[in-house]
Amino acid sequence: MGGKGITVAGTLICDNYYMVDTYPKQGHLTNIRGVERGVGGIGNLIMDLAKLDENLSLKVSAVVGTGSNGRFVLNTLKTLPNINIDNVTTEGSTSMTIAMEANDNKQRTFFYLPAASDIYDESYIDWDKVEADIFHLEYLLLLKKVDEEDPVYGTHGAKILHDAKKRGMKTSIDIVSEENFERMRKVVRPALKYTDYCIINEVEAEGITGISLTANETLLEQNVPRALEELERLGVSEWAVIHSPPCSFGLDVRTKEIKSVSSLKLPEGYIKSTTGAGDAFCSGVLYSAYKGFGLEHALQLGTGCAACSLSDIGGWAGLRPYKDVMKEYLLYIAP
Repeated sequence: MGGKGITVAGTLICDNYYMVDTYPKQGHLTNIRGVERGVGGIGNLIMDLAKLDENLSLKVSAVVGTGSNGRFVLNTLKTLPNINIDNVTTEGSTSMTIAMEANDNKQRTFFYLPAASDIYDESYIDWDKVEADIFHLEYLLLLKKVDEEDPVYGTHGAKILHDAKKRGMKTSIDIVSEENFERMRKVVRPALKYTDYCIINEVEAEGITGISLTANETLLEQNVPRALEELERLGVSEWAVIHSPPCSFGLDVRTKEIKSVSSLKLPEGYIKSTTGAGDAFCSGVLYSAYKGFGLEHALQLGTGCAACSLSDIGGWAGLRPYKDVMKEYLLYIAP
């Protein structure tokens, strides 16, 4: 692209991780074996991208609080020199999660305090400061004002994406999983009309498109092409990508080609945490779009990034430079 880099906009979160033996039943007790603090929300994606390529220009648009959590988030982002935080506003309280990481199954459970995420909207975006080649907005369904209805564009998030495209930027979105599929469709579908790159998981894709993609915790692979084509029909104009534990899929809207890449065969004990794996996958796809790589390579890089993320505690600690991620992908590719 034009060398202006990538802007990531949305919710910056201070994640507090508690490593527990197991997630207990209500009223029961479990042991805490460790405590960590990290940057979550768009922070995962930003740090992933910054570690993938130290020369990649990254700009951030968000709101963090004035207290210690906000200072921690900003100081963490400042550790990597290619991250520009000039459009991060300090106001109110920082969004925060308490994440319970279960050692027995490596799954996590989140308790979320919205705070700053509830006030972020386009009024906090200084378009001159965030000029880039790609404008990525996340997470839809987690940003109260961004998700609100708009009489012209459908939602405020759709308006933000429209305005980014009007300024010559490609647009990208990621969302959070929502049990209320009706709300998911209401919030996300308007945004797809102004989205170049849509990168979501199979549960989110099912909710948005209305096409069944899971049954008994198994991916219905035969239905994935229809879901990708429905995302195109709803407005995605470049790549529609669906990632899932066994495989990732993508539709190149321009060529109509559908690509798929299987997950890696990781050795026993490799996975330390699943937190941030989706963001890591997204970073690989976004970076590939920015660099002009093909869709299949984007899925491979996304898969490699997700694997690296799984190898360490926290959302982005396991990420590595691009060449090292691709070595990891080739090392563990399934025969």
